[in-house]
Amino acid sequence: MRVIISAAGTGGHINPGIAIANKIKEKEPDSEIVFFGTNRGLENDLVPRAGYELKRIEAYGFKKELSIKNIRHILQTIHSKEEVKKFIDSFKPDIVIGTGGYICGPVFAAAISKKIPTVLHESNAYPGKAVKMFAKNADLVLVGFKEAKSKLTNAKKVVVTGTPTKVRKLNISEERKNEILKELGIKTKLPIVLVFGGSQGAKVINEAVQKLVEKKLNKDYQIIWATGPKQFDDIKEAFEKADMYINSIPKVKIVPYIYNMEEMMNIADLFICRSGAMTITEIAIVGKPAIFIPLPSKSANRQEDNARVLEKIGAAKIILNKELNEINLSEAIDKVIDKKSELDEMGRLANTITTKKVE
Repeated sequence: MRVIISAAGTGGHINPGIAIANKIKEKEPDSEIVFFGTNRGLENDLVPRAGYELKRIEAYGFKKELSIKNIRHILQTIHSKEEVKKFIDSFKPDIVIGTGGYICGPVFAAAISKKIPTVLHESNAYPGKAVKMFAKNADLVLVGFKEAKSKLTNAKKVVVTGTPTKVRKLNISEERKNEILKELGIKTKLPIVLVFGGSQGAKVINEAVQKLVEKKLNKDYQIIWATGPKQFDDIKEAFEKADMYINSIPKVKIVPYIYNMEEMMNIADLFICRSGAMTITEIAIVGKPAIFIPLPSKSANRQEDNARVLEKIGAAKIILNKELNEINLSEAIDKVIDKKSELDEMGRLANTITTKKVE
């Protein structure tokens, strides 16, 4: 099988694309798979790291206001459609798959014009603009949440599949867990709070956790914290101003990015994170409780919609972005971190959303 996958920007688009590619290769090892992305997003790291070829084009989301910059972006994106059409002529794909985002614009427009079968995957409970735009032309739309199905009434066919991910629930031995903690320089047996803000990091989460650590509010737990590559130096500098050094803070390990996320998610006791669709899916798979800080949006609060799915069943707590600070975050953690039975029950409830049948 010859496959084109369009996935760009953040891990929320790229990781499902990689998971789909891996599944295709598992079923048909001789498949040829090429990704389309830009030169700006995390695809430049994650796609080659996963072993796939990445073709880069210029693609942008269109904005309503009229400006020279926006007109230039429109023209560049239209030109990219022609680039993709030429590649389709030479590569001759059997199918084009998109995981949402602006990269779907030129790739799907080219595929549709060439009459190539197309499949979209929407991870969020509330579909994004690209998916809604191309749903009526796509041969099939796959969605991560059943809540998304009712919002795609113009689609030819919608199937609830969940969101593909590389993360699995693992039975990690105590010996292996101790090895991981030793590698991180964490020796205490206290509960583990895993903090991350998505593939790019989240400034508001980082600031709240930085102040929480600075005030030494994490007395009863240890923190493994991914700041995001672009924000690591800012956090390092903030700690230095408080006479603290990022590599020697007791009960805290701070890194730019976590590459062995599957293991980390399986050994953690509680997550503090955004609520992107991929994160929701992975948390449900490993069956762990979470405190979500949804990324707000002016057009549609997709992450809040995602988080509410788990909150409604008692598997998660929510602190809104605008309300987050080190005090209410510390209080939310303290309410559950030493209650193992409550943490286990929240985790069990989270896992139930992965057991629902495909519709």
